[in-house]
Amino acid sequence: MSARGRVYLIVATASVAAAGLALGITLATRTPTPTVQKPKGPPPLSLDFGVRSGPETTALERASKLYDAGKRDEARAIFSRYSSLEAQVGAAVAAWPAGTLHTLDGLSREHPGSALVRLYLGLARLWNGDGSGATAAFEAATRVEPDTPYAVQADSLLHPHFAPRLPQFTPSEPAPAALSKLPPAQQLAALARLARSGSVRYRLLYGATLQTLGRPVSAERQFALAAKAAPNDPEALTAADVGRFSKADPSAAFSRLGPLAKRFPKAATVRFHLGEMLVWMAQLTEARKQLRAAVRLDPHGVLGAEARRFLAGLQNVGTK
Repeated sequence: MSARGRVYLIVATASVAAAGLALGITLATRTPTPTVQKPKGPPPLSLDFGVRSGPETTALERASKLYDAGKRDEARAIFSRYSSLEAQVGAAVAAWPAGTLHTLDGLSREHPGSALVRLYLGLARLWNGDGSGATAAFEAATRVEPDTPYAVQADSLLHPHFAPRLPQFTPSEPAPAALSKLPPAQQLAALARLARSGSVRYRLLYGATLQTLGRPVSAERQFALAAKAAPNDPEALTAADVGRFSKADPSAAFSRLGPLAKRFPKAATVRFHLGEMLVWMAQLTEARKQLRAAVRLDPHGVLGAEARRFLAGLQNVGTK
């Protein structure tokens, strides 16, 4: 999780997409896409530290903020104090353009299985005007380490006509209040233990949390286990379908979720998540229809509230 991403608890039941990614259709147009035209300024930098904490994480988050503020020399000085892969990538990007490509290319050979390195190698190539080289690096990032937020970022760059990141499953039942009082790493560990008990509820909560942390493969696994344990539960089945969503092949999710709407016509979870995925596809007219149905079916619940947030975010999108 990046410094910007630490503003929410990992057990938050509301989808993190609703606040900002409901506008992802417009945001996607700002995402750099593979092209031979050199973007202006330095490449973006958004390191992700998951639920890690400690002095180094705090320092690297501070360096990332300095980078965002345009203070690249100060950021590089902090990054250079540490030897972690995030720090080395941060230092290389902060040095842009002096040696950035050379350093990242060397790191990619030393760490061929790192999506982090591949992502930033791709961005450096893109900022250098090498569109095909950037595409190759982004594709490698999604291939070598798909269960990471860096692979998710690379996938967004490869599919700029979709909203950024991925649709997220929103559980209808909140996590126990006691969990929210724990530090993020302990929250995650507690959810993992509860999910291992076989509880469908906790598999869904754990899977949703893994999605929030940029681990789509692990999340899909939890959702699939929940659906296997509860084959007639619309929430578990919906979660499994959301977990299958792929920008390369959206039909893998839509082909299953559409029939669920007919099988469970009064299930708000089906309507909400169908609407959410339609937002990602920029099919806004049908998305609004499904989200309004979710509000009608769950006017006072979590999903109804999330659907209203999506609808508010989409109010002026695609209407001109």
